[in-house]
Order: sequence, then C-alpha cells, then structure tokens
Amino acid sequence: MVSADQSTDGYAAVFFMDEGQVVRQMRASEFGAFLDGYVGLSDLAETDVKAVLVELDPELRVQALVFFRIWFDEEGRADANWNVPIEDLAKRGAKGPDLGGGAIRLVCRSQCPEPRFADELWDPDMTPGNNHFQAIRKAVDGNSLKFRKIEARPARREEDIPVLSADSDSADDDEDSGTSADRVRLAQVIREQRLRIKTLQSVHRDTMSDLQREHRLELQALRGEFAEIEQKYERQRLSNEQLKKRLSERNEQYLTMQEQIAEGGEAKEREDANTNAEMVLLREQLDRKQRELELRDDRIVALEQENHDLRNQEPVENSIMDHLKKQSVFLVAYQPGAGHVTLKFEDINTYFANPVGYAAQRCGMNEPAYRDWLEHYEHPVCRYADKNGSPCGEPVMRISQPGEFRPGVDDRCEQHKA
Repeated sequence: MVSADQSTDGYAAVFFMDEGQVVRQMRASEFGAFLDGYVGLSDLAETDVKAVLVELDPELRVQALVFFRIWFDEEGRADANWNVPIEDLAKRGAKGPDLGGGAIRLVCRSQCPEPRFADELWDPDMTPGNNHFQAIRKAVDGNSLKFRKIEARPARREEDIPVLSADSDSADDDEDSGTSADRVRLAQVIREQRLRIKTLQSVHRDTMSDLQREHRLELQALRGEFAEIEQKYERQRLSNEQLKKRLSERNEQYLTMQEQIAEGGEAKEREDANTNAEMVLLREQLDRKQRELELRDDRIVALEQENHDLRNQEPVENSIMDHLKKQSVFLVAYQPGAGHVTLKFEDINTYFANPVGYAAQRCGMNEPAYRDWLEHYEHPVCRYADKNGSPCGEPVMRISQPGEFRPGVDDRCEQHKA
C-alpha cells in the first residue's frame, strides 16, 4: 500500500508505463485515493496496468523504484484486494542502476525481497531504444508533478582545503581516487548487466510458457479434429457394411425367385406377366442399391483422402507446428531410461499416441520389457511372491539403465535370488 505521510508524499510518485514510455504520472497521495476507491479512471477500465513507485530525494534524484502491477475493474477503480507493501519493499530493495544520484534501490519481479509478492511485480526492459529506466529518468527531469526541488549546499570537501604537501603525495591521492572511481563504475556496470540477465531470463520463461500453452491448445484441437474424422469414417464404414448385407440378401432373394420360376414350369407360363414385372422391379431396386453402394464407396474414398490430407497437411505458417517442422523450435520430452528426447516433427503424433512405447523403441526394447523395467525403476523392491501371492517388498538396488535390467534377478533381494 501507499502511505499518506508528508515525508513520503512530498518526494514519491507513481508512474504508469506503456510500451516503454511514461503515460501517466501522479503523486503518492493521489494514487492512495485511487486505492481507497474514492475516484476511478474510466480510461483504464478492465486493464492490467504496469506501474512504478518512484521515490526521490529533495534534489529530485531517484532513490528507489518498485515495478508493480495493479488491476482496474470495469468502473476504472483499483482492485480492492490489491495489497502490496510497495513502500516497505522500496526500503529493502537491492542495488540497481545509477540514475544520477548513485545506485538506486530496485524492486522488480526478478529482484524482490519478498518472494510471495514476486507475481505482483514485473521486470523493466533495458534494451536500447526501449529502456524503462531512461524513460523514468526523463519524466523525473521533466518534473510535470511540480515537486519543489531543494538545492543542497555544496559541502566543502576536505581536498579543497589548501594544505602543504609534497608533489608525490598529491599524485598518489589522485591515483587512489581514480582507482576508487573506476571500481565504483565497474561495480555499477556489473549490477546492471546482472539485472538485465535476470530480466531476460524472466522474459524467456514467460515466452516459453506461452509457447507451450499455445502448443498444447493446437495439439488438443488437432486431436479433436482427428477423432471427429475417425468417428465419421467409422459411421460410414458401418453404413456401407449394412448396405452390402442388404444387397446380398436381395441377391439371394433374386436367385431364389429364379429357381422357383425354373421349377414352376407351367406356373411360370401362367404368371409370366407378374413375374416379368417383379423381375423389372427387382432389377430397378438392384440398380438403385448398386448406385448407392458406388456413392458410398466414393464417399469412403473421399473421407480416406481427407484423413490422409489432414495427417500430412502442412502446418499454418508461423504456428507452433510450423516452427517445430522447420526446427526453429524444438519439442523436448523426458522419459525414464531414454532421458531428454528432442522430438522430430514426424514423431510428435507417435509420441503422444503412446509415450511409453516410444520410449521403449528409443531404448531398443519391446514395450512389455520396458514397462517391466519401468515398474522396477519407480519401485525398486523385491517382487518375489510367496504361495499366498504376497510380494516380499524388500528394497533392492535400482537398475538405472533399461538394457541392463534382468527380470527375476535384479528385482529380487539377496534371500530370494537363489
């Protein structure tokens, strides 16, 4: 939270950031009013805002920065459940870059003194042309909030007092001063580079998380489409079998009728007209069923082609599957015994259909043997069973390599190996 005491309010502000720029500024007391719900910001309705608490000294030099997030509801009011002690965090921040008044106290997602608040913070961007620290320093120098700047009287340095000394002593003092300044600058550069590495690692983790989530969604969608096509194909196949069965029954009826006509003799001559009419009707029905069967066969061929096209279709450009196929992005899976396996584009469906079978193949084993070793690897106990079927359960040494596992030997304790 932001306190409203005079000492803090006089030299503390909250900056709202967007795309590397300061888009809104307010004093700490004004921000406290937003937190109390007295006023709202309609232009920030339903927005997750990236903000920065900026603490200044009387000479308007940045002393501390806290990069935090805050949500504004549909009425533009600050989240009532937001309760991050940003002022307390600012007092305990680690050293950051020098913004004109020495190394600042910095609190961000990658550098938070209280890990439980890390998810409520964000990391600044330090890339050239989009540097948040430069944007904040520029806004502070502009002083649009009209803070009263108190110029400090320059203290008379001890080295300004004229003293009598030898030339060699003065040279030594200058050399020591230069060495100390170089060390300070070097330490500052190292801190900034470490901070940039931490922020880049955080961005990388977030990017990988987003890519994995998108990949999971795409795989789920593809699996759903494939299952739907398989169901459609199965329905058509069953329908075709039923149609063939009915056609076979009609053929048998037709043959039986022909036999009856042949045996009828005189009856055939008396009922020749009726028989011919039935024959014509049956031929028409037979032709119609034959055409239906051909149409069904064509539909089955089309569905099989569609199924084949979906299995081998090119992924959408710039999608996760496209990056996987071009190998600009790699999908890595882990299976015991096989270790971390980089999946080729052609192996992705095979792996997700049967991960255990895929791992067994990579280990050069059949699936039952691999599953037998996997059971031993996950539970390395003696599997000898007595007459009642109760296992021994005595812990045994785990065999970490599937090819070295010997069933009946490595899964037995010393007592039951014999």
